[in-house]
This record gives sequence, C-alpha cells and structure tokens, in this order.
Amino acid sequence: MDRFLEEVVIKKQRGVNEALYMFSLVLMIFMGIFGFMMFQTLFVQFDVISLVLTVLCLGGAFLLFLYRDRLRTEYEYTFTNGALDFAMVFNNQKRKSLGSLAVNRVEAFGKVSGSAFQRYMSMNGIKTSNWFLNRGAELYYFYIQKDSSKRLIVFEPSEEMVSYIKFYLPHGAWQE
Repeated sequence: MDRFLEEVVIKKQRGVNEALYMFSLVLMIFMGIFGFMMFQTLFVQFDVISLVLTVLCLGGAFLLFLYRDRLRTEYEYTFTNGALDFAMVFNNQKRKSLGSLAVNRVEAFGKVSGSAFQRYMSMNGIKTSNWFLNRGAELYYFYIQKDSSKRLIVFEPSEEMVSYIKFYLPHGAWQE
C-alpha cells in the first residue's frame, strides 16, 4: 500500500502581501507608461536626465513584472513512500522545485521547539533552508549530512505527514 500525501502551505495572514501585490501592479503600470513617455521625449530632445529616468522607469517596471509574483508564495510538500519533494509555487502559476529528500537517509528529525534543534543550528558550516511561511505554526526540521556538507531544512508539515515521516525514519533519527 502506497503512502502518498500532498500538502500546500499558504500564509495564514495575507493582507499585507495582497496589498503590496496590488500596489506593485499599479506601480508597474505607472512606471511602464511613464517610462515609455520619457522614451518618446528622447527622440525629440536627448539629454542625460531623460535617459536615466527612462532606464530607471522601464527597468523598475520590468523588475516588478518579474518579481511581484513572489508576494504570493506557497510551499508544496509531496510525500510518496519515504520520499519527500519540496517545491515553491509563485502566484499559483510558476512552480520551482526545491529538491527531494529520502527520509531513510535523514540523520535527525524533530520539532524546532525542541532542544536538539538549537544544537544543530549552532554547528559550524551548516546551511539552513527555511521552507515555511507561518512563524507561529508547528515547525519541524531535517538534519542531513551529504558528503562534507551539512544541511538543515525547516518546514511546516501537518500531523499526518509527520506520522508518515516517522514511519520511514531510521532508528534514532527522531529527536524530542
């Protein structure tokens, strides 16, 4: 019998992000229109100030176009028979794979609120990946050591996913 579970983590209080998203949309349109108007004035009368304003406005509009979707970020965790896949989803449209993890190769797994987490955080040369959105949620971590690199992954799974993960953990990996 397969153990499969897919979860999408969304930010619980999204009011500020939604307001920033709408503001960035309006600002992008304004900067684009103003930039094209400044671009037209360059053909009539060329000066350095108009060129700088044109580049700033059009460049700012382009950057807002590329990065405004990051204000609507979600994380997706997919668990399939001991393999856990992580992905970041932007505005329900773009999906960026963050990586896969074989749970049976994990050295430690536990709650962030536990004392073992602080021990791993204080280690030298550890790379931390924060793949969660809600700070008040019950956060868990994985500690992985591959070759000579040490990695700590912090995420926010449901209790059902935690029970699936515990089933495939190697002996002694669960940390209280």
